[in-house]
Amino acid sequence: MGCSNCSSNSNGTPLGCKNNGTCGSDGCNKMTVFNWLSNMELVGEKENSNIIEVRFKNSRKEFYRNSEDLTISIGDLVIVKAEKGYDLGHTTLKGGLVPIQMKKKQRDPKEELFPVLRKAAQKDIDIWTKSREKEEQIKKKSREMAIRLDLKMKISDIEFQGDGSKATFYY
Repeated sequence: MGCSNCSSNSNGTPLGCKNNGTCGSDGCNKMTVFNWLSNMELVGEKENSNIIEVRFKNSRKEFYRNSEDLTISIGDLVIVKAEKGYDLGHTTLKGGLVPIQMKKKQRDPKEELFPVLRKAAQKDIDIWTKSREKEEQIKKKSREMAIRLDLKMKISDIEFQGDGSKATFYY
């Protein structure tokens, strides 16, 4: 999955983080968070320890509640509830830094959050991968449609939800 968002040179090696496709971060370390406090227990960590941060395509991040107390590590692929259906993303943050990150983003840890449903199974990853493979083709078609309909918009990207049931068009 590494460097799937990066453009490539003529010889096929990806631009971006210069790891030639081996970074595995699916985002070239854009907006990453390193948990310097991972080996320390913070005051108040217990009450918010079931909240995790999940990263999706293009470094879009959201907070989710791990109400089932699943054993989740940083980097794990997880299935989370979405408005309609479910989505799949990488776990980027858990533990004591989550409340700090939520405060920084002006979010209340007590607010209603969508739940983490489970860790991603291979079937989930396959559906997600097939959906992501269709994104470029659909982006081209949508750009052609916008031109044909004389719409004053430039479609910059498309993101499929993890279950493939919904696509978000960024313009």
